Amino acid sequence: MIRAAALVSGDGSKLQAILDSMYFKEIPDFELVAVISPQKDAYAMSRALNAGVPAYVVDPDLFPTMTSHSMAVANKLRDMDVELVILAGYDLPLGVIPYQFKNRIIGTYPAIYPAFEDVEGDIHRAVLERGVKVTGATAYFADGDGRVGGIILQKAVEVLPDDDPETLQRRVMEAAEWKLLTQAATLYCSGRLSVHGSRVVISEDKAKEKVLSAGGSSDRFFMAFSPPAMVKMGERTET
Repeated sequence: MIRAAALVSGDGSKLQAILDSMYFKEIPDFELVAVISPQKDAYAMSRALNAGVPAYVVDPDLFPTMTSHSMAVANKLRDMDVELVILAGYDLPLGVIPYQFKNRIIGTYPAIYPAFEDVEGDIHRAVLERGVKVTGATAYFADGDGRVGGIILQKAVEVLPDDDPETLQRRVMEAAEWKLLTQAATLYCSGRLSVHGSRVVISEDKAKEKVLSAGGSSDRFFMAFSPPAMVKMGERTET
């Protein structure tokens, strides 16, 4: 069983896609053991608790630097024996986390990477301003800097004539990002992903091959750090 944790900051729509896939057992050998956020009032935390997944707050305001904050998050992940980290709308720097979880952090980028990688701000607005006809999303392994590393999957999404940044963002998220995130997690948990340099290779689905051949069908850099500000949602803490 692959023990996974999701890092979240906002409303948790990406997290919900993972929770739904977990509920319907669409991701094999997968267990979401924790959701971690820098904000206790992030709606994503409510989604986690409603699904019975432990939710933890690691408040960056209680740490002297963002690096020490990322150490605390990384140590929490290690304490829970997490193997796979899912970026489900996490807007803080990953800091040291990628060094401890090399090729084990999955996220999505809201375009066909490397398109618009130099854009600071709203990528969807940049897509519309450039007159792009097809955009999409990319599922990736985070690199050592916490940016897009090895590309796992990509999916195209048509840009419609009447799109504005909000409608385009929503469609890219629903039609591509949610699906790619769960598909990438599925591939990882199925043992089908391997990294060769900067390339991610997807191996054949052996289970599917076996079914088809039978005539059927088939529709881990560690730094010792003692985090002082770890709060589990739903538990009372003493001050």
